[in-house]
Amino acid sequence: MLFDTVIKNIQVFDGTGSAPFIADVAIKDDRIVKVGQVGLSESEGVIEGSGLALAPGFIDVHTHDDTNVIRFPDCRPKITQGVTSVIVGNCGISAMPTILAQDPPDPMNLLGAKEDFKYPTFASYAQAVEEAQPAVNVAALVGHTTLRNQAMDSLQRTADQDEIGVMQKALDQAMSEGALGLSSGLAYASAKQANANEVMQLAEVLAKHNGIYTTHMRTEFEEIISAMEEAFETGKHAKVPVVISHLKCAGAGNWGRTVEVLDLMDKVSEHQDVSCDCYPYSASSSTLDLKQVTDEIDIFITWSKAKPEYAGKMLKDIAQEMDLPLMEAAQALQPAGAVYHCMDEEDVKRVLKYKLTMVGSDGLPNDPHPHPRLWGTFPKVLGHYCRDQKLFSMAEAIHKMTGMSAERYNMTDRGVIKEGAFADLVLFNPNTVKDTATFENPISVSDGIEHVFVNGISTYKNGVVSERRSGRFIYRN
Repeated sequence: MLFDTVIKNIQVFDGTGSAPFIADVAIKDDRIVKVGQVGLSESEGVIEGSGLALAPGFIDVHTHDDTNVIRFPDCRPKITQGVTSVIVGNCGISAMPTILAQDPPDPMNLLGAKEDFKYPTFASYAQAVEEAQPAVNVAALVGHTTLRNQAMDSLQRTADQDEIGVMQKALDQAMSEGALGLSSGLAYASAKQANANEVMQLAEVLAKHNGIYTTHMRTEFEEIISAMEEAFETGKHAKVPVVISHLKCAGAGNWGRTVEVLDLMDKVSEHQDVSCDCYPYSASSSTLDLKQVTDEIDIFITWSKAKPEYAGKMLKDIAQEMDLPLMEAAQALQPAGAVYHCMDEEDVKRVLKYKLTMVGSDGLPNDPHPHPRLWGTFPKVLGHYCRDQKLFSMAEAIHKMTGMSAERYNMTDRGVIKEGAFADLVLFNPNTVKDTATFENPISVSDGIEHVFVNGISTYKNGVVSERRSGRFIYRN
């Protein structure tokens, strides 16, 4: 057999967490067909890999790229980090199944404008992704808030039994069309009135489809333990796996409590299928939430519809300029976006290192001044936390970004380097890989990502995204 591409003499991190080894890796069509020694004459294209490392393409399990993979299919913030697959539809908000007649409610507005929500079924969304052919693979969750917005006349209350029935039916259809599962965003005003029973009845739909439940919990502040217990109870009731999104202890009064939080995860994981994802930063980002406005932490305003001239400034400085108390200044900016410097670095490290944690960026691609996690998450894990801080081995870091994620979301033959797996691959320099995106200058391409293959096709090389994009829609199972 003549191979399309052979990467020679490469340090292979296979995505399983095993120690690296030196080998040649051969690609034919969209698959890895040989891991071992390959003769030079057996290939049409040879890449000399000595001094570099090869990993499975990174899987970003927590994104809000729902409409962006269609509108901006070169996916530069992702492919330049070595990300080859994204999971969209997190935090209760998804671009489908819905058609909006009015402006999207907060936080659905993070995904785009009214005209970007035009997919009445999961299948129509999947088809639109396939037609756009983004640079990365896309798999999708269905958002609880999106379902509520379709079924209810007001989001400020609990759904009645008829409305729950409408949502169950829409979710069941989406699952049968290939959705991964259901996500919720119970901390947001648009879902806060949904009680545990409402969510449990929806989660019941997932079991027969072998689906998953992910949640941006009711709170990440003082009551975090009870919020976790509610999430676990939902999964237990529905007999489905639970992923806690961007696990953190937010708010200065909560710092240090990850010891207690992870202890609870440990206990529950002994008899239930639970895990979490996190991003490697001590600041969060979302819409400006008045419940999170406090003078205990720095709050940076990224955009404001009411007062766009204040974007790019700290809220405390804006309040001073406006000659208003902090809360009144925040109200005057609404709707708006913010970065909250609300976490303790030791907590971030503890969660990142935890055995059940996957890496997800939670990047907001439509933010004009995004949190640096949008462009920097995966190289930051490799460079800062792995190489510089020695938080874990390179093999373990890569496992958290590849094999563990693929297994968690049933992405068959992805997230690993083995014969027969899809050729989603990232070639990087382990000595130089690092994020360059900062809070001041967040739109910045990472260093050390040399070459990225998606389904066997060279998609990113020397800082350039190929015009030949080869991402696919990944349907559950």
